Amino acid sequence: MSRPFDPFLYLVTDRALAGPRGVAETVRLALDGGVTLVQLREKALAHEPFVEEARRLREICHARGVPLIVNDDLAVAREAGADGVHLGQSDASVAQARETLGPDAIIGLSVESVEQAQAAAQLEIDYMAASPVFATPTKTDTALPLGLEGVRAIRRLTDKPLVAIGGINHANALEVLQAGADGLAVISAIMAAPDPRQAAREFHRLRSVH
Repeated sequence: MSRPFDPFLYLVTDRALAGPRGVAETVRLALDGGVTLVQLREKALAHEPFVEEARRLREICHARGVPLIVNDDLAVAREAGADGVHLGQSDASVAQARETLGPDAIIGLSVESVEQAQAAAQLEIDYMAASPVFATPTKTDTALPLGLEGVRAIRRLTDKPLVAIGGINHANALEVLQAGADGLAVISAIMAAPDPRQAAREFHRLRSVH
């Protein structure tokens, strides 16, 4: 059984969007605002700096009782002692991730269609991420947006926690939750916000109203 986690407000990091404030400080502020799960996503860092960044964020997250997930890279997740890994359809398999990280690791998988969600429902994953819900400039190598109807369709296929990712912002977050998502995976609306703490608070407030 994986360790407990709360997917409601799931921050995905982006070094470029963090700017001079830096990833670690942005994550620290966002955690203060109510982020419940953090995914470290690094596409350009070499292995050792990636591990060092993951260890730094793990300490920041764990100090607030929040798990840290690493995107894609099983070796980094294992060496850094991260709480789990998030996989895409072209990454390592769920079985490889489970074998590498152990039975209590949190393993998430992105699905880009109803067909992929049907297949993922049979896998030993801890949450499913519907991606992308809306078009987004922060990740351009994605499938066509699923839209709210796609979220509803995937919701009907699984009782696993369902996270929505891609173009989530303060204007559409409530609709996404009402479509059946358990969690909001947010990138630019927090990482690039002038005040990440306040931006996170505004998302977290939706928990009590949806």
